[in-house]
Amino acid sequence: MPPLFALPFPAIDPVIVSFGPFAIRWYALSYVAGLFIGWWVMSRLAERPPAPGQAPVLSKALIDDFLLWATLGVILGGRLGYVLFYNPAHFLAHPLDILKIWQGGMSFHGGLLGVVAAVILFARHRRVPVLAIGDLTCLVAPIGLFFGRIANFINGELYGRPADVPWAMVFPTDPTGQPRHPSQLYEAALEGLLLFLILAALTRYADARGRPGLITGAFLLGYGFFRSLAELFRQPDAHIGFLSGATTMGQWLSVPVAAAGVALIWMALTRAADRP
Repeated sequence: MPPLFALPFPAIDPVIVSFGPFAIRWYALSYVAGLFIGWWVMSRLAERPPAPGQAPVLSKALIDDFLLWATLGVILGGRLGYVLFYNPAHFLAHPLDILKIWQGGMSFHGGLLGVVAAVILFARHRRVPVLAIGDLTCLVAPIGLFFGRIANFINGELYGRPADVPWAMVFPTDPTGQPRHPSQLYEAALEGLLLFLILAALTRYADARGRPGLITGAFLLGYGFFRSLAELFRQPDAHIGFLSGATTMGQWLSVPVAAAGVALIWMALTRAADRP
């Protein structure tokens, strides 16, 4: 019997609409929304000067072309990251399951590596500065993170650890029936909304786009910190559990992400300081 003081989980059908064997799910729609809203924001900023006195280095047409590259990077990287980081033994034994994306299983850290590869390859192909397009990509990345975490909440997956806080919920997908932290909403607020506001403030008030790498570094550092913080409330994957020192796989993967962010911020500020 569910605890009396746990909030009821909102009964939202993960399937928006179905046509026979085909179904449109909130999870898939979250990827579409993140990609297209991110593309729209990037398109509006691409032709603006990065900072007063600097000439634009990107164009709306270039961002239009980059959308396909970013989509492939997110999907392929996210899936392969989940396969390699979170459940390699299962997929080694059942390699065809790698193709069953509709059954779930995407990794942000893998998606990040996929997008990094897409940015580098696209920049070389179109002969534009890597950090110029990388900064815009990182600026809008929290939008996709926000929608993705909301979709995780709707699916009742990636829920939090047992809790006695007033907003704890009993997730119907949890076989134990315990009230838990709605950690998906914590991540949506931290990795999505708050991180986007921080990056937008840097862009608007600190001319961050005029310092190549600063937005990318701030995103990586911010995500690494917020993800590590959210992992304190998130239930680890059952087949992995806690690692040494009660840490989680998400925290371990976030350490190099945050370290790369610190290095890029230092590089961006140092270069800015050397300008006449």
